[in-house]
Amino acid sequence: MTRSPRGISRRAFVRSAVAIGGASALAACVDRESNVDVPQPSVDPDDLPDRQHAWNDYLSQDEHGNHLPPEHHLLLHLEYVGDGPTDDERGQLEDALTTLERAYARGNDGLVFTIGYSPAYFDRFDEALPESVDLPHPEALVPIEDPEFDEYDALLHLASDYGQVVLSAEEALKGNREQLNDVEVEGTLEGILEIDERRTGFVGDGVPAEQQREDVRGIPDSEPVPEDAPMFMGFKSGFRKNQATEARVTIDEGPFAGGTTTHLSRIDLNLHQWYEQDSREQRVSKMFCPAHADEGRVEGAGHNLGDSSGVDDCGASAEEDARTRGVVGHTQKATRAREDDEPLILRRDFNSTDDDAAGVHFLAHQRSISAFVETKQTVTGTDLPSAVGSRNNNGILQYMSVLRRANYLVPPRRHRSLPTPNPS
Repeated sequence: MTRSPRGISRRAFVRSAVAIGGASALAACVDRESNVDVPQPSVDPDDLPDRQHAWNDYLSQDEHGNHLPPEHHLLLHLEYVGDGPTDDERGQLEDALTTLERAYARGNDGLVFTIGYSPAYFDRFDEALPESVDLPHPEALVPIEDPEFDEYDALLHLASDYGQVVLSAEEALKGNREQLNDVEVEGTLEGILEIDERRTGFVGDGVPAEQQREDVRGIPDSEPVPEDAPMFMGFKSGFRKNQATEARVTIDEGPFAGGTTTHLSRIDLNLHQWYEQDSREQRVSKMFCPAHADEGRVEGAGHNLGDSSGVDDCGASAEEDARTRGVVGHTQKATRAREDDEPLILRRDFNSTDDDAAGVHFLAHQRSISAFVETKQTVTGTDLPSAVGSRNNNGILQYMSVLRRANYLVPPRRHRSLPTPNPS
C-alpha cells in the first residue's frame, strides 16, 4: 500500500481529508491522488436513467456479481434559503447538478449521487404530496431507541472511489471552483441551498482495519478488525441476492414515478463489546445465524458466501433458535422481511468515524418508508420468544445505538431540482 512520507497510508490520508473538507483538504487529496485520471462521461446527461438511484449498472462488481459501492461517501445536509422555490432557482440548481454529470463519468471511478427532499421541505407548500408517495416525518421505530430527528430540507449523497472527486464536487457546488474535471461550472447552490452539516464515511475491503487507532472511540486495540472486512463489524454485507433490486424500490405511479425514498440513520457501534466479549463463533451466530456458526459456513469476512448470505433456510428457524439456543442472527431476522420472496430495501450504508467514533451511516432506498419500517421492526425481533426479547443475543442490537433518523423523497431526475408536491 502506498505510504505518505509521514507513514500514513494514502487511503487513510484521503479519508481524513474527505472528513475535514474544504479547499486545503482538496489540495492535499489531489496531491495524494496525483496518479488518478478521473474519466469524463461518454454519454450526455440527457441519456442517463431517469432514476437518480440507478447506480448498479455503473458500479464495479466482484467475482460473484455483487455490486461494490464507492470507497468515499459525503452526505451534505442542506437548508433551503431562497424565497420560492422559483423557476430561476430550479434552473440554477439543475445547472449545478448537470455540471456534475458532465464532469464525471457515472460509477466508482467517477461520481454517483442522489438528492432527496425531506417532509420538512414539503411542509412549506399548501399542497400535499400525492398518495403514491409515502414520506412521513422520522420517528423512533422500536421501544429500545431514542434517536434525534433530522429535519434538514434536503440531502445530497456524493460517492466516488476518489476523495478528490467528492471534495471537488462539493467545492464546485459551493461556488469555489470555475472548472470541474476540465468542465466549466454552470451552476451552484449559492443563494438557494446552504450546507448545514456534512457527514462522511467509507467502505471497502481492508478499509475498516486501517481505522483501528486510539483516537477513534469504540474500536478495541486488543482484537483486530479482520483485514479483509469491508465493514467495521468484520463481515461482508450487501450480497446481491439479499438486496432489493433498483426496480423493486422505485415508486411506480404518480408524478414521482421513477423516484424512490431514502431512510438515513446515524448509528454508533460498540466494537469493544463485539470483539472482546464475543468469540468468532458467537459473532457469526449473531451476524448470520447459529447454523452458519455450527457448520463453519463463513470464512473470514464471508466473501466465500458468493452472492448470498445463505441464511434463507435460517429464517424459518428464527423462533426455534431464539427459544432453544437463546440467540438469533441479524441476517436471519432480516430475511423474514420480504414480499413475493424479495427483500424490501436496497442498502447503501457505509462506515464512519465522524466525531472520532466508530459508526455507520445506514442509508437505504425503498419504494415507501413503510417498507423500511417493516424491515426494521422485523430485524428488531420483538416478536421472538423472550429469550432474545431484549437486546442481548438478539442479532447485533446490543452493539448499536441509533443516534439520528431521517426520511427523504428522491425524485426522478426530471423533478430533482426543488420539486413541488405535485410537479405534474
